[in-house]
Amino acid sequence: MSRIIEAAQAEAIEELTPLLGRRKACQATGVPQADWYRKNRQSPAPTRPLTPRKPHPSALSKAERDHVRMVLNERFADSSPATAYFCLLDEGTSLASTSTMYLILREHGEVGRDQRRQATHPPKTFPNCSPTWPNTSSSRPRGTTTSTRAP
Repeated sequence: MSRIIEAAQAEAIEELTPLLGRRKACQATGVPQADWYRKNRQSPAPTRPLTPRKPHPSALSKAERDHVRMVLNERFADSSPATAYFCLLDEGTSLASTSTMYLILREHGEVGRDQRRQATHPPKTFPNCSPTWPNTSSSRPRGTTTSTRAP
């Protein structure tokens, strides 16, 4: 009996969908929209072809990237890209930004984690609070003080 009702509801949804839309058709027939989608989904979803990403219009061409790498490796081999950038600006030329220079060098494995190791602090030491006298929480007997003044 329920299969006949479900079939009638599905047929009604298919007829009402072009007129009202899927949501209203499901509401009119009393079928939860999620149930309809769950029963009528095509699993697995069709795969979309992967489209290659387009380069940004202002991105450097392969020849320009090679030129930047050549300049950095020949003239500024012992300098950072930031130093090279400002030296080139002083000369009146601008090849690329410092981040682009780092990116180009990183692509070829010519720059990496060259930062020095940061100092680490020794672990914090906590005093040993185990009692040495009975019924106390310190290591000295009750009644004694740590004061150095004479009474």
